[in-house]
Amino acid sequence: MQPDAQRDIYFDHAATTPVDSRVVEAMLPYFAERFGNPSSHVHSKGVEANQELDQSRASAARLINAPAETIIFTSGATEANNLAICGYLEANRERGKHLIISEIEHYSVINLCLKLRREGYDLTLLPVDKLGLVHPDKLHAAVRRETALISIQHASSEIGTIQNIKELAAIAGEAGVFFHSDAAASAGNIPVDVVDLGVDALTVSAHNFYGPKGVGALYLRPGAKLEAQIIGGFQERGYRSGTENLAGIVGMAKAAELALAEMPQRREHLTVLQQRLWNGLSQKYEFLHFTGHPSERLPGHVSFWLEYIEGESLLLFLNVYGIQTASGSACASNMRGQDEHDLAASHVLTAVGVPAEYCSGSLTVSMGKDNTEDEVDYFLQIFPQVVERLLAMSPLWADKLKGKNPYQ
Repeated sequence: MQPDAQRDIYFDHAATTPVDSRVVEAMLPYFAERFGNPSSHVHSKGVEANQELDQSRASAARLINAPAETIIFTSGATEANNLAICGYLEANRERGKHLIISEIEHYSVINLCLKLRREGYDLTLLPVDKLGLVHPDKLHAAVRRETALISIQHASSEIGTIQNIKELAAIAGEAGVFFHSDAAASAGNIPVDVVDLGVDALTVSAHNFYGPKGVGALYLRPGAKLEAQIIGGFQERGYRSGTENLAGIVGMAKAAELALAEMPQRREHLTVLQQRLWNGLSQKYEFLHFTGHPSERLPGHVSFWLEYIEGESLLLFLNVYGIQTASGSACASNMRGQDEHDLAASHVLTAVGVPAEYCSGSLTVSMGKDNTEDEVDYFLQIFPQVVERLLAMSPLWADKLKGKNPYQ
């Protein structure tokens, strides 16, 4: 089949989502008409802006069933993760210097904790099983008297696995250890309830559920103490100085409202697409291997790796046919080595047991609310053609056909 210039299929929603048109409409007045600074309480523009900030905080809080006053707006998930971890450790130095995170955390958690390790903190990297799950008994065994903080993501954007955060947070609670979860991939896409989960802090990212980039939030349990990481005025109750990005916050609030209202329908639609793609791929090749949990995973998310083929080549050829996906094959930091600048395969894939020499053939397909069954069928039609073409170019496949071990 020849490339179709009319096709523009976006299957990389785990990286970012398009801003919903209703969100854009809600944001527009806050660029030029309602441009006031929420901190300017002495005139009408500032008062209006402050009222909208309060209303937006309440909307963002409802998405995760939190009180409005527990929401701290940030520039995104990376800042929220840094504020939760560094902010807690600096404000609670007496708690100890032992940290626990999983091996498959986002770089904004794992690289930060490696930095803290260089500065004298003791870091435990919890292993996950082949489905990407942290076992509660492993966490329980890792907790010490001097453990200050545990951070485990709610869901993996790379392999889709959803953790049992409620059970893990309960272990932390019994030990009196602060528990943070990065929910950037999950909040707005699946139900997230901070009360039910029992977390002390939780990260939310607007651009992962059809909101704008450059805005996120950190939920902080009432009574918990943080040290501000951005110093200035007293915005966000002193936890995050700097004039609030009101247009972005309004957009996040609108996206949260839509996500809460439409989540059941979105999940049902994405589950249909997910199963259609999963079933279609499972019948194709014996050397295609799915990653992540088969059922406890993000809706619309399918990830896998292939032997004999490079993931980035897959991306490039699929893009020629108008299909945009993602790969975990890009060189990344070796999270388990002494030098985090060593080049290695995806730390997530190696953590779930994918041999490093196979990691280059990984692909993540993450669909969104506006994708269609026709687009999934087109992918299933194009994908075998791309694979066959790449196999014909692969020296590893040639060795396989000759009966040799291509990885020796």
